[in-house]
Amino acid sequence: MSSKRLVISGRVQGVGYRPWMVERATALGVDGWVRNRADGTVEALISGNADAVEELARACRRGPRSAQVDTIIEEIADPPDEPGFTQIPSV
Repeated sequence: MSSKRLVISGRVQGVGYRPWMVERATALGVDGWVRNRADGTVEALISGNADAVEELARACRRGPRSAQVDTIIEEIADPPDEPGFTQIPSV
């Protein structure tokens, strides 16, 4: 089991990044959540099989077609309390 917190910056809000990430995470069987932050970044907690978590983290560097990812900050995190992958309210 692997868990990471990601903070994704660039043109990542208003481009369908969160729904895209929910779809990708669900397809990979990754648990966690994604949300917009007031500073214009997208934050996510991803958790699951180490290979699936790494695959999702790599995909996040590209994002959906209309996104432009500049940087991703990754840090080790505790797994989410609930199974599944959801979009949660912005902060």
